[in-house]
Amino acid sequence: MNSEHDTSAEITEEAEVAAPENSEVQEPLSDLDRERILDRVRLVTYPKVIFLYPTFIVSVIAAIWMTVSGDAYAVSEDTQSLVPRDGAITVSILFLGMFLINMIVMAFDFPRANSLILILVIVLAVIGLAILASANPDILPFLTRWLEDLEPIANATFYWVFSSILLLIWIAIRCSRFLDYWEVHPNEILHVQGFPRNVKRFSAPHVRIDKEINDVFEFMLLRSGRLIIHPSNEARVFILDNVLFVGKKEEQITRMLGALQVQVKADIEV
Repeated sequence: MNSEHDTSAEITEEAEVAAPENSEVQEPLSDLDRERILDRVRLVTYPKVIFLYPTFIVSVIAAIWMTVSGDAYAVSEDTQSLVPRDGAITVSILFLGMFLINMIVMAFDFPRANSLILILVIVLAVIGLAILASANPDILPFLTRWLEDLEPIANATFYWVFSSILLLIWIAIRCSRFLDYWEVHPNEILHVQGFPRNVKRFSAPHVRIDKEINDVFEFMLLRSGRLIIHPSNEARVFILDNVLFVGKKEEQITRMLGALQVQVKADIEV
């Protein structure tokens, strides 16, 4: 994705590759250091649906639990009618709770650690109201009645189907990433798209990389973040969102390009 970089980002870490003019000449890299440094770094962006994996885990656990424990409904001994089982209701509430949290993480950006405190306060407030309504029904009668009537329930088939749909979507996304990715080389940047491959090349002798963590929850889930690539010979910048393990990728690029600088300086000295 290509767009102008907004310099007012909340959390930004910059990896400057070009060395200062007055810096001292570094020693050439050893053979062991050369083996550890990659000659290219592949960067892949993902849609936000990948952050649903906590809901997927809960869904699989719920599916196994409901399959082992039996049907979601039981026959009442008094009325001989079907009534929801308490265990099935609890599992459904846990699933919906995790799904709600995941959707909030995907829908909004939380660029600062203060966001964690805000979410914690909201969760504690909701839990407190629920406990208050259960302990003192007369204080909040409308909330008490709503909680008593709230009986979400789903059977094992629902959880298995939900998990299977998510899994198929993720497999399709992973396959599509082989047709759309970026590669950073010491002297150029490649953008590979489509089938057959359409390769766009951008000269980048002194590329600069910016890393941004624009959502602390997404970073906690998959170490995800944004990489902003500044080629020296391009007026535009390249913004890659939702790059997994963004810190590791930034480090690999910095070491690779830094090794090139060291090698060039060593050759000049010789």
